Amino acid sequence: QVQLVESGGGLVQAGGSLRLSCAASGSIFSIPVMGWHRQAPGKQRELVAFITSGGTTNYADSVKGRFTISRDNARNTAYLQMNNLKPEDTAVYYCAYCSGPGCLRTSRYTNWGQGTQVTVSS
Repeated sequence: QVQLVESGGGLVQAGGSLRLSCAASGSIFSIPVMGWHRQAPGKQRELVAFITSGGTTNYADSVKGRFTISRDNARNTAYLQMNNLKPEDTAVYYCAYCSGPGCLRTSRYTNWGQGTQVTVSS
């Protein structure tokens, strides 16, 4: 199975930007859906964005217009560009993939990475 490793997290001030990367140990070309999720302390893990193999994207309302998900099949990597970050974006961010159906639900994702911490200061 393809293993996923996230990177790119860090500490940033509100209004700043970060780009997260999700590197796969093998080809992601045939993976139907790749998703970014986050979990803040004391909260459930939530789906932030996903992207299909055809390039269709979907975003949580809380990040629309600020975050952009992309995938580079040649590099076996997915990305999450996060702009205009807010303190409420503070969380551990994870990538995972979904073979469908039901990829709007976090529970449908597998092969979770270890996560990368994003902290946004006010």
